[in-house]
Amino acid sequence: MNEQLKKVKQLVELRRKARLGGGEKAIDKQHEKGKYTARERIALLLDKGSFEEMDMFKLHRCHDFGMDKKQYLGDGVVAGSGTINGRLVFIFAQDFTVNGGSLSITMAEKICKVMDLAMKTGAPCIGLNDSGGARIQEGINALAGFGEIFQRNIEASGVIPQISGICGPCAGGAVYSPALTDFVVMLEGVSYMFLTGPKVVKTVTGEDVTQEQLGGANVHASISGVAHFTAKTEEEFALLIRHLLEYLPQNNLDHAPLKPTNDPIDRKEDALNEIVPDNPNQAYDMYNVISAIVDDGEFMEVQSQFARNIIIGFARFNGQSVGIVANQPSVYAGVLDSNASRKAARFVRFCDSFNIPIVSLVDVPGFLPGTGQEYNAVIDHGAKLLFAYGEATVPKVTVTLRKSYGGSHIVMGCKQLKNDLNYAWPSAEIAVMGASGAVAILNGKEAKEQEDPKAFLAAKEQEYNDLFTNPYKAAEYGYVDDVIEPRNTRFRICRALAQLSGKRETRPIKKHGNIPL
Repeated sequence: MNEQLKKVKQLVELRRKARLGGGEKAIDKQHEKGKYTARERIALLLDKGSFEEMDMFKLHRCHDFGMDKKQYLGDGVVAGSGTINGRLVFIFAQDFTVNGGSLSITMAEKICKVMDLAMKTGAPCIGLNDSGGARIQEGINALAGFGEIFQRNIEASGVIPQISGICGPCAGGAVYSPALTDFVVMLEGVSYMFLTGPKVVKTVTGEDVTQEQLGGANVHASISGVAHFTAKTEEEFALLIRHLLEYLPQNNLDHAPLKPTNDPIDRKEDALNEIVPDNPNQAYDMYNVISAIVDDGEFMEVQSQFARNIIIGFARFNGQSVGIVANQPSVYAGVLDSNASRKAARFVRFCDSFNIPIVSLVDVPGFLPGTGQEYNAVIDHGAKLLFAYGEATVPKVTVTLRKSYGGSHIVMGCKQLKNDLNYAWPSAEIAVMGASGAVAILNGKEAKEQEDPKAFLAAKEQEYNDLFTNPYKAAEYGYVDDVIEPRNTRFRICRALAQLSGKRETRPIKKHGNIPL
């Protein structure tokens, strides 16, 4: 056998060894937990045969605490590039079979190399987290590695889409990288995220809590809002990320891909003419409106379990990707609160970062009152949404379906926040407040002097309704561009987006604004 052939065989053997990660026993343990390995996850996510791995032979450089005897090729993270539906992406997946996926400075270097290349080439970056946290044996070096990753997350924000998949443990400082990315997807039953674990919580606060109760997928999807999506299986997890990318551009200088559709832009939905109940206090389901007007009824909701009084997500109009923000009258009457405001604000800012037009469907009676909200800084959270809409320069189209009162009218994409086109249904009520509240303030004293105060107030309410709780007063001043027939909503939005496709708008030159975080 000649020398060259020997070297080739050695390379093949080293690659085989590297692909085993922590070894067959460690892989079996991973499978026993119902978890896939890093390479199996990458194979599920990327187009078949497209993965190009980097730093397969990299080793850690720690010799303390016997770590020199725990050397594995690749050192706990699989990193490289590939394609999803033919589009370039960069990816890294932590390998729990190698030292519990704990982060070393070497692993951080691999991850940072991938992130740097994603930025240079303008491609999305996907990180799959399954790690025990910082590698304690490396001390400050492991923390430095996290810091390097976080800095790149920050610099990439608003430049390339960043998606984090949580496929197992993600604890301590490790949680900040996913939190800095655009979307977090959690695997139900096997993944969790928290800053301090159950043992620390028990020691410090006395609370008895499980990992699932503290930071499981359901907790972060429905209570904290940290997770944008959850999946029941590894296969569903991969398909979800692939589907999400279909709505997103490669980078902030690109546009989201068009998806051909046979759904006519002038399709009329007669049911929309009757969807708003006659009783202003009666609810209806905003999902029915969304599915009726978007291409083929397809809507990819984001944070579906969190702050359900507002709906956010991606859809298409005539093949064009858009972000939808819609109040949900069937949950707390669609009222805005702290969680709904920050949920919608971050989504609006994401869409604006990546050239995705924003379509707002408005039916909001106001902000949720009470000490709970005020003490929770609803002022600041509401200001986030106000700031996000006012800051956005992408095409912005708003349709007011029913209520749009007071401060909540302003923060939901009103004309004064440089919204491009504002439409209203005939059922729209655009005013400072509802008739009963307004009349109580305006005519309360006068009513006491009447023989029949109730009849007097009822008459005044009707008068107020005729004058103000309709779309025509706003249209009279040009705050609404047109009052439209509900069944034509799809056509009017499609036409508006086509009209705005060449929109160019700038804001004053500055380093950055100071959003009320």
